[in-house]
Parts: sequence; structure tokens; C-alpha cells
Amino acid sequence: MQFYTIGQAARLLGVSPDTARRWADAGKVATRRDESGRRLIDGRDLAAFSVEIAGTAGAAAEGEAPYTSARNAFPGIVTAVKLGDVAAQVEIQAGPHRLVSLLTREAVEELALEVGMEATARVKSTNVHIDRT
Repeated sequence: MQFYTIGQAARLLGVSPDTARRWADAGKVATRRDESGRRLIDGRDLAAFSVEIAGTAGAAAEGEAPYTSARNAFPGIVTAVKLGDVAAQVEIQAGPHRLVSLLTREAVEELALEVGMEATARVKSTNVHIDRT
């Protein structure tokens, strides 16, 4: 399972590290300490929390726009992976944005995508591509 530092979680949620620390201090998202004393958030917990705060005043109150580039890249966290026999659906929460990509099951397995891992959604027209980061 993947773990994220407070700074990494803040970037994925589209908020400042101070806001992420306050949420952790308030018990809104569970953390644990590594051997060097840094607070870490389990990827699955971060994914669930990102869905919980999406669309609320949480990320929007920060006044920060999520990172986008000319190529419309949305770095975020995988919040759902639904596999069919041939097709798959992957959801990414990138700050206040929820992106859904329909792709082949083979692509999801090749990227080893799972809930709680960091990934980037690339949007072109009506297509959403997923890059494992």
C-alpha cells in the first residue's frame, strides 16, 4: 500500500500543507508516524477523504486552483477502480475535480492501478487518459 506525507497529500487535495496538517490534527484523516517521525497517510484513507471533501468548502476555501498544464494534466489520487471482463472504469480525485476514465481492463492491470495510489488524469477533448505517477 502507498503512503503519503502531509505535503504530498496537500498537493493531491489541492490545499496548503498547513490545511492538511490541521485536518490531520482534527482527526479528519488518520495519520501514523514513520521511523523518522514524519506523519504519513494511508493511500486508501486519503482516497476516501478526498471524495468526502470534494465539492465542499474544504478545497475551495483554500482559494488555490488545482495544477493544470497546457496538456490538461490533473495529478490526483485513485478513488475507485471497477473492472469488467474487457473494460474498466478508473476514478481520480484531483483537488475538487473528479475525473472518470473508461479504459481496457488490460491497461488497468498493466499500470497496476489501485485505490489510494497517485496518478495523473490527462484530458483531451472527451477522453481521459491515466498516467501512473
